[in-house]
Amino acid sequence: MSKFRGYCCSVCGKEYTPDEVTYTCPADGGNLDVLLDMEQIRAQTSPGQINASRDGSIWRYLPLLPVGDPGHENTPLRAVGWTPVFRPAKLASNLGLKNLWLKDDGRNPTASFKDRASAVTVVRAEEIGAEVVITASTGNAGAALAGMAAAAQRPAVILAPKTAPQGKVAQLLMFGARVILVDGTYDDAFDLTLEAADALGWYCRNTGYNPFTAEGKKTVAFEICEQFSMLTGQLKENEWVAPDVIFVSVGDGNIISGLYKGLKDLVELGWIKKMPRIMGVQAEGSSAIYNAFTAGTEDIEPVRATTMADSISVDLPRDGLRALRAATQTGGAYIQVTDDAILDAMRALGRDAAVFAEPAGATSYAGLVKAVAESLVKADDQILVLNTGNGLKDVRAALEAAGEAKVIKPGLDELKAALG
Repeated sequence: MSKFRGYCCSVCGKEYTPDEVTYTCPADGGNLDVLLDMEQIRAQTSPGQINASRDGSIWRYLPLLPVGDPGHENTPLRAVGWTPVFRPAKLASNLGLKNLWLKDDGRNPTASFKDRASAVTVVRAEEIGAEVVITASTGNAGAALAGMAAAAQRPAVILAPKTAPQGKVAQLLMFGARVILVDGTYDDAFDLTLEAADALGWYCRNTGYNPFTAEGKKTVAFEICEQFSMLTGQLKENEWVAPDVIFVSVGDGNIISGLYKGLKDLVELGWIKKMPRIMGVQAEGSSAIYNAFTAGTEDIEPVRATTMADSISVDLPRDGLRALRAATQTGGAYIQVTDDAILDAMRALGRDAAVFAEPAGATSYAGLVKAVAESLVKADDQILVLNTGNGLKDVRAALEAAGEAKVIKPGLDELKAALG
């Protein structure tokens, strides 16, 4: 019997069988949560069995995912996830924190968190016999889909705004995807992919639209709890331990909602005893969910996004409601940071933790800095910050944060002068 039971609408609560719907709720357009047979999972697996796995990827959690074995052995599809967790002592000292952890998802095969979602959706596309997978992206989701599709030898089509960083566009092309740059915003590209998928019969991977994207992204919650338990000496046969607080950057909202979904799965299974507080961090120029949080409403109004952090630059968050609830239902909060604060965070992560983060990835740490200043966390809280992307994704922004290298003539005096 399959552990995949169906879907539940995040707005109206109506449930559907796996064959009734594909993307969103027919009644109100709400995003769908995947429903799993928790009794079956609880009976067939345990934290101890997963602890013993030699699979260093998201597929160690296959019993908790709504897809079957992906196959494609010895390909990047099988190398997604199980990214490292560091304990950055200098950053913790700078902020007066006793227990700070940093998970670097820039170590994934295409250098971003989005590989998690793309790996699972590519496997789902194969299971339902979809010929082509299409997505809209500012770069990372597209690169992830292109890379995972190349690993599975399946065609992919990517629509990206023409303003996407060249490093990200180069990745899309190198993996062999059909890349179309749209003279418009991410939201324009998003809407066009829906139209194309419907007209051409393609499978749409769009974030905050395809329910399997959150299922891929929830694997980060499993890793955080298993790795945190391991690194703090609390690993048990039937239980993991979660940090007190998790900071994550937010754009369309699917990463934070996937993280929350994974944590809820673990609570329901009884594998963790408490839910961490989830802190969503948005750039000042793209803060629709932050605005709703501070207004105390679940009505999320679109904004005109203007931020250097292109991966979280979104006018209308497509997974905004679930993203908002990830904070409100865990006792967390939303934090807004400036682009200057994001640049400061990029420098701090690189120089004091040796982690090269792109602007969107560094936004979470910028949020922690502000949270400390505003006493939203305590000095002895167990805190984990998630970096979602590698800095090589956006070299222009990296140079803006780090500054340009000096040019000298080849001579020792010149070198001494340059070094001051």
